[in-house]
Order: sequence, then structure tokens, then C-alpha cells
Amino acid sequence: MVNTVEIEQRKEIFGHPIGLYILFFTEMWERFSYYGMRGILVLYIVASASGADPGMGWTYKDALGLYAIYTMAVYVASIPGGWIADKFLGQKKTVMLGGLLLVVGHGILAIPQEWAFFSGLVLIVLGVGGLKPNISTMVGGLYEPGDPRRDSGFTIFYIGINIGALLAGIIVGLVAHYYGWHYGFGLAGIGMLIGQIVYISGQKYLKGVGYFVGAAEASVEQKEAANRPLTKIEKDRIGVLLISFLIIIVFWGAFEQAGGLMNLYTDTKINRHIGGTSGWEVPAAVFQSLNSAYIILFGTLIGGFWIWWKKKGKESSSLFKMALGTIIMGLGFVFMVFAAKEVSAEHFGKAALVWIFLAYLFHTIGELCTSPVALSFITKLAPVKYASLLMGLYFAATGFGDYLAGYVGSLSQLNPYTGKVITEKSEITPFLKKEEIEIFDATGKAIKVEDYPINQDKYFEIKSKVYLEESELHFEEYTTRNNITDLFQLDKETVEELKETLQKNKADKANPYHARLDFEKDREAISNIENKGDGKDYIVNFVLEEEQNALEYKTFMWITIFTVSFGLLLLLFLKKLKKLTHGAEEIEDNTLETEGFEISSNKITE
Repeated sequence: MVNTVEIEQRKEIFGHPIGLYILFFTEMWERFSYYGMRGILVLYIVASASGADPGMGWTYKDALGLYAIYTMAVYVASIPGGWIADKFLGQKKTVMLGGLLLVVGHGILAIPQEWAFFSGLVLIVLGVGGLKPNISTMVGGLYEPGDPRRDSGFTIFYIGINIGALLAGIIVGLVAHYYGWHYGFGLAGIGMLIGQIVYISGQKYLKGVGYFVGAAEASVEQKEAANRPLTKIEKDRIGVLLISFLIIIVFWGAFEQAGGLMNLYTDTKINRHIGGTSGWEVPAAVFQSLNSAYIILFGTLIGGFWIWWKKKGKESSSLFKMALGTIIMGLGFVFMVFAAKEVSAEHFGKAALVWIFLAYLFHTIGELCTSPVALSFITKLAPVKYASLLMGLYFAATGFGDYLAGYVGSLSQLNPYTGKVITEKSEITPFLKKEEIEIFDATGKAIKVEDYPINQDKYFEIKSKVYLEESELHFEEYTTRNNITDLFQLDKETVEELKETLQKNKADKANPYHARLDFEKDREAISNIENKGDGKDYIVNFVLEEEQNALEYKTFMWITIFTVSFGLLLLLFLKKLKKLTHGAEEIEDNTLETEGFEISSNKITE
């Protein structure tokens, strides 16, 4: 048994254990499924329930609130996932169980029903909680303490994560755009199924890794470590790990705006046309792949830089890298500030695509300095008996950062003003254009017709000027300047609130504010086939563009200021924090000297 394990563990490809590549491909497909689903999640939630490809019809604020809760839960579930692995099943079996839950969860999301949507999210939360912390710990378990290949092993593993995320952003984003949201969700599920097959088929290359420490397969050293009380050094190291988790919360609290606020911002306020306004409009979800593409392109370069930096005798501790990464990532939001300023420069304006490319570039460089380093840092400092639990706490900190991201994103969105349509359909139709709409005939076959959206109970929008004239509210259609005030009615409280805002900002006919009026028929009314196309029971929602743009500008500005300041503060306390590690990161250097290895033998490109 022991000999077999040793032989299997000696098998290598490109200088690393074969098991690394099994975990690489498993995690690659798991991340394909997760990031594919995440890339379209908020876009699906805010998509009109009566649009061409129906979504859930939630407000941006509510969608980002759900995004905050969901992304937090995904990572907080890593705590019980790590605990179950440490105390009962071991990492290997817990990863297997988590993968099965993910396959089922993503599959259920493909069903176009509200119950399926929330059930799928719950199963994904449980699945990621079982898989995520334990598969990362298994990577560390492939290497002996002080093995110089450990960091490059984690870099390879991290590249696998981002290949999956890159493919997901492009493929799932395009499939969801052209074929429908639920086809996108279903494709993400297929990706997870492939990952599970890879993991099951590669078990023979993972022998001796990921077992429950009380199991018969565990070594004598592992069993002793499970029962031995913590030393003073181990307690200090746990302390510095817990402090480092605060860095993780702040970092991901800013970085994860990508899947929420920045995703919605790209969808509505970035000019995504390639080849002019008549060219191809790239689906917003596709831009979620930029981060992963940058990691694949620059991962080796950044890793090589840190090796060179360390050989020069410069500060290169994990804590230093994490602090610097937070600063660089924060600076990426400067470009979002520029984008918000450009959007505000014209009515219903859109910003250039270059700002998104630059923002994600800086975010990626910051991530490469922080995230893979943090994973390796934990495996160096965590006592064996709490290895999975502390990895679980790391991902829980990531989850709290994700919640912070969603919460901050929701604060950047105004609550919409709401009213109801009070006029006849014939008064609204002149402001609309005919669209190609998919409907179902008497046999249930999908056909496309050219018609006004209101005739098919579909969503439509009207751009409007909004201002006060003689203390009265006025709405004008943006292009024709025709009065549309009488198309809908706001309640008394909403009218007073809107008047107060317009008066405060001196919005009159000469200097009006602007609003994109969203019209959507009540869901219950849509189900009444007899009244289809009557133009009644429509609700109108809108925010003032000038107010919304100003709020997003402030949000991006304050994220920049806070993250950069926080990173600089960490650098001031760096020496004190390093003392708590008791030289854990120097152990690798000593091992290199005694075993005759050179730091340059770390082949990040492998």
C-alpha cells in the first residue's frame, strides 16, 4: 500500500505531480460552471420579465442585494465544508460530494421556473462549500514542506481556474445572449459535469492526499498532528492568518464589483459596439472573461517578476504582496471614475470600451499579487489539524468581501420612482417602434412577428426629459419633445419627492433632467390571455439619469480612495505582522539551500 502510494506520488509531468493536473482540470471546469453562471446572473435578474428573453424583472438595487447574499453564501459555506473534511470525510470525499451537488444545482437552473432558480442557487452554495476549500488544500498536500515547487504549483492551479473562467465568460455569455438565459445556465451545468468526470477518473493520482486525518490511510504524523495541542508559534501564525483575512475582505469587497455593479454598468453605460453603432454589439457577460484572459497572459510575467525581485533581496513577503495588490487593484477604479465622468457628459451617454479594459487590467495585476499568494500563505502557516478549516475561513472572508461588494453596489443604485399607465394604448403607440418579437401560435410553435411591444404585452421604454414648470411636473419625449406627462400617474408621495429633487437641482425646461421610462405589464395581467394587447395594467419605473450617474461616480471614487489608503496602512505595519509568522516563509529558503536548489528553478510557466 505504502509503496504504491509512493510510486504514484513520484509520477510527474513537467516537474509537478500528475495529481496537480487532475485538480487543475477539475477546478477549471468547476470555475467554468460557476463563472459562467455568475456572468449572467445579475443580468438575468434585472432583465424584464416580459422582454424578448424574459428574466426576473427585479430592480438593479434588489438584484445587487441578492448578488451580495448569494456570493457571500457561496464562500461562507466553505467553513462547514472545511470542518466536515477535517472531522468526518476528509478533503477528497468532501470534494466529490460538493461536485455532485454542483452538477445537480447548475442543471436545475436550466429549468425556466422561479422555484428552480432559487433551488439551484442553494445547491450551488452547498456544492461550492464542499469543493472549494478542500481542493485548494489538496494542492498544497501534493508537496512536502519547503518544496520550492509549491508556489509555482499554486500558480499553475490558479491558471486552470482562469482558463475555466475565460471560456465561461465567452461561451456562456454568447449562448445566453443568442439562445436564452436558461441555455446559458444549462451549459454551465455541462461544464461542471465534465469536471466531476475528470476528478473521478483521476483518483489513482491523488493517493495519499486529502484523506480524513483519522482514517486508516492517514500517516502516523498526520494522526499525531490531529491530537497535538497548538504551540505558541502555531497560535501566532493563526493570528496573522486571521489578520490577513481582513485584507481579503477589503480586496474582494472592491474586486467583486466585477460580477455585480461593473457587469450592470457595462451592460447599460458602456459602448460595446465593435465597428461603429451599426456593428456587432458584444454581450456584456463576455467582458467577464477579461480578468481571466489577463491572468493567463500576465500570470507568468508577474510570477517571474516576484522571483527576480526576491533574488534582488527586496521585500517579497506574502503580506507585502497582498497589500501592494490591494493598492493596484484599487487604482483600477480610477478608470471607472473616468468612465462615469464620460457617461455624465451627455444625455443618456455611454463611455468608451477602453475604460473597462484598463480597469480589469489593473484589477487583474492586483489579483495576481494577492489571491494565489494568499492560498499558498495559508498552506504554509496553517497547522495540519486545522488546515481545511482555515482554508474554509479564507473563503469565508472572500464571501464577506463578496457581500460587501454587492452591498456597496446596491448603495450605488437609486430606488426607482414608480407609477401606472392611465391612458389608452392608442396614445402610447406613436412613441414606440415596431420590433421583432417572438410569440407562440395556437400549436405552441415559436414564431417571430413585427409588432409594437405593447400589442404583445411586452416591455418597452421611452426616453424622456423631466422638469418643473410653474411648480408642476412635466415629462417630454426626448427626441420629439412631445408631452407625455399624461401617459402615466405617480402617487402623491412620489410626486412630492420628485418635485423636491428637481427643485433642488433647478431642473426647468431650459435645463431639464432625464429619465429612461421603463414600461412593463403586471405579471398577473399577462397571464390573462383574453386581455392580451389591451395596453392596460402597465407599470412605469424610472430613475433620474443625472442623479444615478452622480451616485455611481461617487461610488467608484470612494472605492478607489478606501482601497488605496487601506493598502498603504498595511505597509506601515508590515514588520510587526511579519514577526507573527515566526519565519514560516523563510523555511522554503533554508530548504533550497540545504537541498541545493536555486530559486530560479521555480518554473512558473509549467
